[in-house]
Amino acid sequence: MIILGLVMMALFAQFIAPHSYSDQNLSKSLLPPLQEGLLGTDQFGRDLLSRLIFGSRASIEVGLIATGISVIIGTSLGAIAGYLGGWFDYVTEALVSITWAFPTVLMALFLVSVLGPSLVNVMLAVGLVNWASYTRVVRSQVLSLKEADFVLAARLSGSQSWRVIFRHLVPNALSPVIVMASLGMANAILTEAALSFLGLGIQPPTPSWGSILADARSFLTMAPWLSIFPGIAIMVAVLGFNLLGDGLRDVIDPHSRQ
Repeated sequence: MIILGLVMMALFAQFIAPHSYSDQNLSKSLLPPLQEGLLGTDQFGRDLLSRLIFGSRASIEVGLIATGISVIIGTSLGAIAGYLGGWFDYVTEALVSITWAFPTVLMALFLVSVLGPSLVNVMLAVGLVNWASYTRVVRSQVLSLKEADFVLAARLSGSQSWRVIFRHLVPNALSPVIVMASLGMANAILTEAALSFLGLGIQPPTPSWGSILADARSFLTMAPWLSIFPGIAIMVAVLGFNLLGDGLRDVIDPHSRQ
């Protein structure tokens, strides 16, 4: 329900939000919750609730698209490496080890610094730093499946390697990937918020939960609601995707409950 609510809020933000995220009224700046709007206003008199609603779009987009990039890259590399072995497997494992040697946020920060701050570049950066886990999991799944009877039957029928990999092996190795992807969306949202907090994410005036938090730093004592509510929004989104991942894990692997 949490994820469904976030997705609906992002899709219909322009109908749900009481105001535009860019509407300013300096005469109503830093008004507390309920005095002006449900969650108060920021230093420019903008409605905080409206900005949080529109800010959900960035988080959901980054969570879905960046995770999709990671899944595609990681699944493809892991399946090919596990099936072919040899030098390709060795190089892939070396790349995974190198990627894991650096903190995710640090690598994303470097990539966005090189590419430039924007929503598209944040998606690319977050997607390109989170593929290694999927590669390792899919590779191990393929190693355990490639000697199965249905794979041997596909080989004997004359199927090419790419068809065996993507038609027979990958679909049977996706169960743990689905669970990892739902948990990875929570990590992507946190990374996007961190990049936006540092000024390398979505650029003003488009709102992002991380950039709203960054703007609130100067008003922690004067207007604490400016930092409390976006922090709660990030927490709820991350909690929702983590609960989704736990639920999917229980459905896909019932033995994990024991």
